[in-house]
Amino acid sequence: MRSVTRLFGMRRRELPARPEPGSVVAEARGLHVRLGGREVLTGVGLSALAGEVLALVGPNGAGKSTLFAALAADLPADGGSVSIAGRPADGWTAPELALRRAVLPQAAALSFPFLVEDVVRMGRAPWSGTALQEQDDAAVAEAMAVTEVGGFASRPFSALSGGERARVALARVLAQRAPLLLLDEPTAALDLRHQELVLRICRERAAAGDAVVVVLHDLGLAAAYADRVAVLHEGRLAAEGPPAEVFDDALLSRVYRQPVEVFPHPRSGVPVVLPQRAG
Repeated sequence: MRSVTRLFGMRRRELPARPEPGSVVAEARGLHVRLGGREVLTGVGLSALAGEVLALVGPNGAGKSTLFAALAADLPADGGSVSIAGRPADGWTAPELALRRAVLPQAAALSFPFLVEDVVRMGRAPWSGTALQEQDDAAVAEAMAVTEVGGFASRPFSALSGGERARVALARVLAQRAPLLLLDEPTAALDLRHQELVLRICRERAAAGDAVVVVLHDLGLAAAYADRVAVLHEGRLAAEGPPAEVFDDALLSRVYRQPVEVFPHPRSGVPVVLPQRAG
């Protein structure tokens, strides 16, 4: 932990300002990405806005995780551009990026038997040596409380179940307190209750002014919790907008190659997406 802290504290960094509501926090313009000689993203344009939850949805291989990695500045563009906090993504150093965006990958793996609280505290490393370092304890405690992992704070991360590890990894990201949260399939290993918990946290962070980008396979969760959805299909943006406007039978049936029906929930009006089944 100390060596990580020293790494982030080696040079003076400009602290990020809180974004104005509705302002662009991250943006892809005409984005092209090639992997293994194949174009995975073709001309994608998309913005993540402060105060909103943006869900990336689409079938396997549509380009969701590639777009996610590009927006996180973890994958270079082969064409077009990606910006974070108004600057080209490659114009930030790694420590500067860590103050501005927090990334939850699909899988969380650690080679050493760190305790749960130590893992969450890793999210505070970017703030070492800054005026906000004094918030470390409060940020860690709050993140563990909202993700409901405080009960096993002193257990080794390696001894946890898959769902427990996923929530600890989310707590680490929340403790980072970056204005841009990027979460790749954060509900994949979770039971029903904790899926809802994670998406409620996303909504709370957006209400607090963060920009939240989340990759989801569950269209019901996307419809219920996202302000906007971006539907990816074969490396292109097939549609983007509020779920109630974007989710329709024809579009989703074409993109997923599976007949579906979409109808409003009788109480909430939120779109419900169901596959059409014989009988």
